[in-house]
Amino acid sequence: MLVIVLENAPPRLRGRLAVWLLEVRAGVYVGNYSNQIRELIWSQVESGIEDGNAVMVWRTNNEAGFEFKTLGANRRLPADWDGVRLVSFHPEAGETDL
Repeated sequence: MLVIVLENAPPRLRGRLAVWLLEVRAGVYVGNYSNQIRELIWSQVESGIEDGNAVMVWRTNNEAGFEFKTLGANRRLPADWDGVRLVSFHPEAGETDL
């Protein structure tokens, strides 16, 4: 299983992904491909994302059962905690601790 979520992506990239994957919601693409094809699809995202951002999630044989990678500016960034991949959440500019 492969899931790609795009935000602020150019229409040409969205059209390119629609060739390979099913767009089940605006900017949410799903499919089932081999590792090699998954990396080919991700290279298309990397070359066409411009100012947008993307996350790709796929099934794999690890503790969580999935792996992911991100691209572009986003408040949610991957973090490795003792071998477990989590997501750190950075505050918006101007937010202060209460």
